[in-house]
Amino acid sequence: MAAAVVEKHSIDVVPDSERHGGAFNQFTLWLGANLHITAVVTGALAVVFGGDVVWSLIGLVLGNLLGGAVMALHSAQGPKLGLPQMIQSRAQFGVKGAVVPLLLVILMYVGFFASGTVLAGQATAQLTHTNDTTGIIVFALVTGIVATVGYRVIHVLGRVASIVCALAFVYLAVRLFDRVDVGSLLSDAHFSLPMFLLAVSLSASWQLAFGPYVADYSRYLPRTTSGKATFWWTLAGSALGSQWSMAFGVLVAASAGEKFIDNQVGYVVSLGGAGLAASFFYFVIALGKLTVNVLNTYGGFMSMVTGISGFRGQRVLSQRGRALYIGIIMVAGTVVALAGKDSFLTSFKDFLLFLLTFFTPWSAINLVDYYLISRERYDIPALFDVHGRYGAWRWDALVVYGVGVLAQLPFLATAFYTGPFVEPLGGADVSWIVGLVVPAALYWLLARRRAGEWPSANTGDSPTAVKATAP
Repeated sequence: MAAAVVEKHSIDVVPDSERHGGAFNQFTLWLGANLHITAVVTGALAVVFGGDVVWSLIGLVLGNLLGGAVMALHSAQGPKLGLPQMIQSRAQFGVKGAVVPLLLVILMYVGFFASGTVLAGQATAQLTHTNDTTGIIVFALVTGIVATVGYRVIHVLGRVASIVCALAFVYLAVRLFDRVDVGSLLSDAHFSLPMFLLAVSLSASWQLAFGPYVADYSRYLPRTTSGKATFWWTLAGSALGSQWSMAFGVLVAASAGEKFIDNQVGYVVSLGGAGLAASFFYFVIALGKLTVNVLNTYGGFMSMVTGISGFRGQRVLSQRGRALYIGIIMVAGTVVALAGKDSFLTSFKDFLLFLLTFFTPWSAINLVDYYLISRERYDIPALFDVHGRYGAWRWDALVVYGVGVLAQLPFLATAFYTGPFVEPLGGADVSWIVGLVVPAALYWLLARRRAGEWPSANTGDSPTAVKATAP
């Protein structure tokens, strides 16, 4: 029984005999992964940093839809290839060259693990009647255990969280509307382009940050699963869950002000009541964060294995190795959480925008290559062979990636750096748009010559090669 529950696969191809589930599973997973306190805080940032309620809500919707569409395009790759997301980067950057974006992806996982653990640790501390430090450590340990078990438990957790957290947020919204004059908040609309674009960037970066691991959770779907169905169910779950949480955050921040800023978890729980009701909502906060933190831990271990195996030629990972990699992510994230727990709100906003700078070029290159250049066909064995079709390093893609990162700098606005084009745009940060368009166009121009390497149709019968042909 335990063997059937504990996942056996890591970066290797999932064989057809072990594929299961349907596209709707992506909806419940990503709905549950977005109904939590960190998404609430992300939405609140749009108001905390100067936006009004109406335009913040509109900006968040736009960002969730745009970023969510990019993220869902990555999800649709999973059933087709049966591979984790970042292993596919070897087709663009080379078997060893993929380590460049992978290092940044691992940084992202550690950062999101830490930020989520700070808030969930506060809730866990209240439930266990301990301090925040103990709560953070306990929550991190539970996260690591669930991530070690793997894929099946992660999806079960997502289904449970999607129901429990959805019901809890409906109740909290009702309680909030009883306290707040929503009509008054909505009537105070004053459009500011920089604040509007900040809201768009916050939600778009939230969605784009899922891109490097979203296919990890669709790769077990049967190969016959519709790509369109996978796309739409993923987009629906992620955009709905995040917008729901972020809109709640906007209204809470606009109505509560410093009360919310000083204690985000405590204020949200206070909306639900006291005594047993408060305990339940602390549990809900911990459950919601557990869902997404498990994704971050699981994705982090996948990325570490992908990066290291490119140099070691490794295809299969032992259970002991799996636990070791997960432990490294867990410990690193916990250390960062403990170090930054007292300066969470401001640093988290800058962290989100910082991540956006490095992951939009990766998304652009990956999607252009998969959908436009390779036409959804990859030589799977070559992804593990430095002497194969993709080679060890693909310098043209790495150069395009670097150009994509650098092209954003003049448009970037963060606490530690502001580009020269920000002020002429009224303080607006449009770097993420540049980060999608520039590398997508450059990579398409440079990589068209590769298209001739591919056969006109998929042939071959190897299940592990996903019907890919040799060079």
